[in-house]
Amino acid sequence: MLIIPAIDIKDGKCVRLTRGEFDKQKIYLDNPRDMAIIWRKQNAKMIHVVDLDAALTGEPVNFDKIKDIVSTLDIPVQVGGGIRSLEMVERYLDIGVSRVVIGSAAVTNPELIDELLKRYSASQIVVGIDAQNGVPRIKGWTESSGMKDYELALSMKKRGVKRIIYTDISCDGMMQGVGFESTRQFAMKAGVKVTASGGVTSSEDLKKLKTLQKYGVDSVIIGKALYETNFPCQKLWYNFEKGMDIDRNFSSALRRECCS
Repeated sequence: MLIIPAIDIKDGKCVRLTRGEFDKQKIYLDNPRDMAIIWRKQNAKMIHVVDLDAALTGEPVNFDKIKDIVSTLDIPVQVGGGIRSLEMVERYLDIGVSRVVIGSAAVTNPELIDELLKRYSASQIVVGIDAQNGVPRIKGWTESSGMKDYELALSMKKRGVKRIIYTDISCDGMMQGVGFESTRQFAMKAGVKVTASGGVTSSEDLKKLKTLQKYGVDSVIIGKALYETNFPCQKLWYNFEKGMDIDRNFSSALRRECCS
């Protein structure tokens, strides 16, 4: 179970939101790059970065901040938030981003997924599904997609998508536990690799998610729980990644998966 720390950027700063509500934010550091360095020193193998401003506007407001993170780190960085065009995907991949996460555009412009998968590997193009009560929400979680989460997943699977980042919005940032049942139901129906996201609060949440590996859940993005130091990162990652030959093999293997 790969653990991926999240860095959300708003107004150039590293923040965390509660249930994606922009008026409920907490600033952790003024420079997101510094946060990325901290997670890397804590032995993170991948970083998940979201441009929250872009999620609302569709414009890469924090592009330079993200470029700074990518150029600083020696591990893969996946980026999401407002990526709705081929040109934007190209810009991110050109600066060294390993995976690009397509969210709203998977609903509003699914043909973009077809075009991207013609040009790039499925390991570089990931779809993000952020669902509330089983219904994906788009444009910074401000609008409903009007379909079921698994329906969107199956549609993306037919187009060639191999991995989906699944977030249960009702749990995100609440520090009350992961949306285990919603994630389980989604993974069972989707039939793709799943990165779980939203609500992880303790090592018990991770133990529960680990039981979903048989359904394709092989990684988890953690945000507020790490920022609020609910559990020590080094011990956490050691326990859930033991068995992997991390130091010699895993980082390079992950890079190959992301960039092949």
